[in-house]
Amino acid sequence: MHKLDAVGREVWSYPARLLSESAGKRILEAAFDREDGDLGGLQLRRGDRFVETFYTERWFSVFAIHDVDSGRLKAWYCNLSRPARFEVGHIFAEDLALDLVIFPDGRQTLLDEDEYAALNLDEVEQAKVSEALKELRDMAREGLPPFEARPN
Repeated sequence: MHKLDAVGREVWSYPARLLSESAGKRILEAAFDREDGDLGGLQLRRGDRFVETFYTERWFSVFAIHDVDSGRLKAWYCNLSRPARFEVGHIFAEDLALDLVIFPDGRQTLLDEDEYAALNLDEVEQAKVSEALKELRDMAREGLPPFEARPN
């Protein structure tokens, strides 16, 4: 998996296992490989299990994050991004800074609005991101994939 910034430079790459693929969608599994931290109230720990869904026609990706010890669903971390690019053995995603954390109880936290505003995207891309944010919120509210998993 290759995370790119808004101008296409690689900022992070990590190993992931392909769980499934279909036209326009790939689902990967990866372990969080950074230091423990907090993202908008979401506590991330080294080894947390990420089930990551990437799309070639949607302006976002969604990571279901599960606790390293209990397996409990902590939250969905949604990256607003340009549609992913799939190549044999690789996925490239251009991150547009804005992130949405959706907790299983329905709470939501929007992150990095200042960083997003500083990108100075054109009106077309801003509209795509706004539409994607609304789509994510609607999908989560309705429990549509990949938001159908609920905690035990």
